[in-house]
Amino acid sequence: MGKLHKKGKAGAAINYITRNQALKKLQVTLADFRRLCILKGIYPREPKNKKKANKGSTAPSTFYYAKDIQYLMHEPILGKFREYKTFAKKMAKVMSKGQYSTAKTLAENKPIYTLDHIIKERYPTFTDALRDLDDALCMIFLFATMPKTEKIKSETIENCQRLAAEFQHYILHTRSLRKTFLSIKGIYYQAEIKGQTVTWLVPYQFSQDVPTDVDFRVMLTFLEFHQTLCGFVNYRLYSDVNLVYPPALDLKLDEGGAGMNALIIESTQSSANIAKTVNQPITSSVAASLSKEEKQRLQESEKRLKSLSSKIARIQETEDNTTTAENDQDADSAMDEFPAPLPNLDGTATGTVTFTDIQKASQHLTHFQSLFSNCAIFLSREVPRYSLEFVLRALGAQVGWDAVLGEGSPFDENDDRITHQISDRPTQGHRFLSRQYVQPQWAYDCINAGKILVGDAYFVGKTLPPHLSPFVEAKEGDYVPDANQFEGQTEDLAIESGDEDEEDEDEDDEDEDEEDADEEEEEDAEHKDLHQIELEAEAKGVAFTEFEAKENKKKTKAAKAAAEPAASSAPATRSAGKKRTAAEAEAEEAKELAKIMMTNKQQKLYTKIQYGKDKKAAEVEKLTKKKEQLAKTAKASANKKAKK
Repeated sequence: MGKLHKKGKAGAAINYITRNQALKKLQVTLADFRRLCILKGIYPREPKNKKKANKGSTAPSTFYYAKDIQYLMHEPILGKFREYKTFAKKMAKVMSKGQYSTAKTLAENKPIYTLDHIIKERYPTFTDALRDLDDALCMIFLFATMPKTEKIKSETIENCQRLAAEFQHYILHTRSLRKTFLSIKGIYYQAEIKGQTVTWLVPYQFSQDVPTDVDFRVMLTFLEFHQTLCGFVNYRLYSDVNLVYPPALDLKLDEGGAGMNALIIESTQSSANIAKTVNQPITSSVAASLSKEEKQRLQESEKRLKSLSSKIARIQETEDNTTTAENDQDADSAMDEFPAPLPNLDGTATGTVTFTDIQKASQHLTHFQSLFSNCAIFLSREVPRYSLEFVLRALGAQVGWDAVLGEGSPFDENDDRITHQISDRPTQGHRFLSRQYVQPQWAYDCINAGKILVGDAYFVGKTLPPHLSPFVEAKEGDYVPDANQFEGQTEDLAIESGDEDEEDEDEDDEDEDEEDADEEEEEDAEHKDLHQIELEAEAKGVAFTEFEAKENKKKTKAAKAAAEPAASSAPATRSAGKKRTAAEAEAEEAKELAKIMMTNKQQKLYTKIQYGKDKKAAEVEKLTKKKEQLAKTAKASANKKAKK
């Protein structure tokens, strides 16, 4: 006979613990328990059988893993929370007595905790931290635009603005930006950092009304953790590209509204600092204080520095020889070609990536990273500089702006280097002939298309083309807009094909005008004949009702006569249709046979899938028809305007 187990001593009853039991075990308040769970990443769990987990009780309760609560008991922050409670009690007691000097000493010795060990626990590797960076960036950029309130302090807002500016500077330095999208919520950005895609949302910089129904205690706890995480990530990213972290802040530019330009980005291995340390002479006082061994070391280092130039020259000679040898080998192997991967037995190509594919991808990436490198773009005072400057500089553009938008612009509006000017106004008064005037959407569409689009469709005051999301991946059967219509073309292509398009449009317009004229003439002739017959019948004394009845009979007879030849030719067309769709008929028969072999459950699932496909196809057809109708109306209105 097996061993008897008592009820509630094994299984779900031991694995799960309720929130009230956890509070008693940890001896903390509900607010502190929530903070602790947010910082440590512990969340409520849903057991399969709530009754068994709650030891037979059916009362509604929140469950946690018992191991997680046991893990929280050894957390150092739990002791800091208790120390802070005792500090708060002492401070309240001292302030009530009016002992301000002791209160000052207490405030200086206030218990402070850090979250560094939690970051290292939750993210053992740097890639783990990058994968979880999306939510942290969204939270930081949100609080960077929030106004100061009783709950949100100015220090937290300034810290969020600093972290956001530092991260944006890294994106600019490495040119890691890949996609952008303007939505109702804000501006979406996507960057590729160390092979990981990071997507974050930046709200528009409008005056915000802070909602009253949001629990900011929970939000600020999340923000506290995300600030620490972003500080760690920014430090690692800056150190990987040899930049000084944290970057220094220029107070004058910051007060003048320079934004990102207020940060001074410095390299850790700057040549100026190295030259200073190498060429710095040793004074007599310093030499006197040194020992014999240290003096010998200094003399040896000076001898090495003197012979450094000759060694560098030798290294350069050897490098030149190796590069010439490598170039000869490349010339010999230039004709070698990597064979394409063999297809599988079913005809599909294998997923093997060849060297040529990698080379093409790297070339495309380098071209994309320097998309705006030949452009000098000026921002007018009405456009959002905080977004456009970041987007354009991330792909190599030189950006200047109006003095109203802040200090630190590298050039003004009258500069001859400017190739594009971005403005968002109904009309542009004064124009320079050497530059293109476009609306802000042009910059975002260029990035998503991966090429510089023609500025004619984005001219100031024009109705803009649709701004499509680059994050949507079209599946089979989805409605995909015409790429030529929405993505646009590059400036070079537009110059070559402009004359041909105009000729084709003129020919199409002439053909349509001729067809419309023929139809109008036929309708007028029919109308005139019918009117003449009515007048003759009225002269003979025939009533209008009798005349109308006779005309209706004639029309029905004519319709029957037209239907007879169509019915006689129907079998021929059907037989022809059978010949044309023999393969389709076989496929339908195979489907029906497969459907017969299905179970009832499988048949229901199959009908649901087919219903979804048919519904999607109907939506696609509806959208295509709507698109064609809009194109026709637009063309007709354009023709009318041209005639006028």
